[in-house]
Amino acid sequence: MDRSRKIVRVSVIGIAANIVLAAFKAAVGLIAGSIAIVLDAVNNLSDAFSSVVTIVGTKLANKPADRKHPYGHGRVEYITSVIIAVIVLLAGVTSFREAIAAVLHPEAASYSIPMLVIVAAAVAVKFLLGRYVKAKGAELHSESLIASGTDAFFDAAVSSTTLVGALVSLLFHRSIEGWLGILISVFIVKAGVEILMDALSSIIGTRAEENLSSAVRARINAADGVLGTYDLILHHYGPEKIIGSAHIEVPDELTAREIHLLTRKITEDVFHEFGILLTIGIYAANSDDPAVSEIRRDIESAALKYPEILGTHGFYVDEEAKRVSVDLLMDFGADTKEICRAFCEEISAMHPDYRFDVILDSDFSD
Repeated sequence: MDRSRKIVRVSVIGIAANIVLAAFKAAVGLIAGSIAIVLDAVNNLSDAFSSVVTIVGTKLANKPADRKHPYGHGRVEYITSVIIAVIVLLAGVTSFREAIAAVLHPEAASYSIPMLVIVAAAVAVKFLLGRYVKAKGAELHSESLIASGTDAFFDAAVSSTTLVGALVSLLFHRSIEGWLGILISVFIVKAGVEILMDALSSIIGTRAEENLSSAVRARINAADGVLGTYDLILHHYGPEKIIGSAHIEVPDELTAREIHLLTRKITEDVFHEFGILLTIGIYAANSDDPAVSEIRRDIESAALKYPEILGTHGFYVDEEAKRVSVDLLMDFGADTKEICRAFCEEISAMHPDYRFDVILDSDFSD
């Protein structure tokens, strides 16, 4: 079964469970005259709607690429997470408003032991449902399912407070539902904000996972003829589609045919192992030469003086033109212009016969 079908199946289970829970809670709430339980039932219906949103989002994200969207529609799943986050936030704000009203105007509710048993069973079911959906979301790399699972956990917490409030009302004839509702509402809003921030970060674009970027680099470096891998950039177009690029350093005596075969092999290996569509660029490495080695050592020593320079690569000396090219990997937030100026002045003073072409690179991946 493919990923989208698994997500839909989990979402259908969530819809069915939430509808059943909503029906039981609504019946109990109306019989007991408890606004808290009735609102809890309404909240279960909003969870069912969240699962519907997940299904629709998954179907749209699974649409094939077209001329207008050549990278596919995978990022629709991030938009789905935003919608679910808004639903969670609305639930939290609504719960807070109703909780305030319950504190200001408390109303006595009439509970019985069978009613409390039903509510307790609903809490257990909701907790297990949240755990199941969240685990499946992590397994399938679905932010929508993770968001739905997180929402279910907080719903279980809300139901727990309703149960506590009912017990206090039954045993001590005091109403604390409103105060408990305020506390839980704050946590629900906090969860909604966190889900929203995570989804928006994915839409904006985040740094590639360190374990993934390290594994891709290791796979490329394992190819015969590759001296190093640099400038690895990975773009996520949904959880299942990654497009990227990287530069590899190779000996400058390789022919175009040898480079062609090497880059083809690398792209095929990376795709088969990671499912990443990778474009490869080339850095040439000079053959052994004492003068070239001296320039390289001086450049690396000069770079070490600046904490903002994370590394150097792309080094090559064109002896005929007396030009040296090198890339500096810069940390974010560094004063790149000033550092580049000082760096160029220092290495130019050490090797005045050469012209230095310095390119500033950003730290896109670890």
